[in-house]
Amino acid sequence: MFDMSVMAIHYRTEGYILKKTDLREADQLFTIYTKDYGKIDVLGRAIRKIKSKLRSGVDLFYLSEIEFIQGKVYKTLTDAILINKFKDIKNDLEKMKIAGQIVESLDSLVKAPEPDEKIWNLLNNSFNKLCHKSDLCIPYYYFLWNCLSILGYQINLYNCVACEKDLVPLKLYFTSEHSGIMCAQCFDKSKERIDISPETVKIIRLLLEGDWNILSKLKIDDSHQQELKKISDYYLKSLAS
Repeated sequence: MFDMSVMAIHYRTEGYILKKTDLREADQLFTIYTKDYGKIDVLGRAIRKIKSKLRSGVDLFYLSEIEFIQGKVYKTLTDAILINKFKDIKNDLEKMKIAGQIVESLDSLVKAPEPDEKIWNLLNNSFNKLCHKSDLCIPYYYFLWNCLSILGYQINLYNCVACEKDLVPLKLYFTSEHSGIMCAQCFDKSKERIDISPETVKIIRLLLEGDWNILSKLKIDDSHQQELKKISDYYLKSLAS
């Protein structure tokens, strides 16, 4: 039988393995965020077989150089060379959990298969920082809030979204309805809002500024971690609805 892949155009790029799903007896479908094509799904045929030459090059959270061809239904993986398996992450359950949160957020926020250099660089930076950062929540929230900003969902952290006055470190409210912070005098202008402390507003500002000389020394206590999680989950849920 003539091998149609000989005639097919082979595409080559680097990519992070975000997700993998078992298909049929031995196939797997990989969701990969690539440098040149953005987020794509690529089918690894018979890749779960022990003798598969592609197995060592693609696994969850790997950074790999991949090659694929475009089929009628799926892109098909034809080569995979491991660049970085992130051992520091793979050998630490807590880091694995954070890596999972990073790729889950990326997968939910990015829909179209379009390249984005800023997101690619952000993903690289976040994984590298996760390998070495002791306060593990910081690489995740650094990724999340900067990814939201890149995609056009950045909130105003300096002025009330209602009266536009400078925010003062008193009682503040986060509103997804207006995508920003409201002061105590204006909070009743939004039907959906939750409390946010001035300290958490400052933390998000620092995350968006992205100065790792500061972020590497930043310690977030449990109460502000809980508030940051509540705000982040609330905003992500509002964007998905």
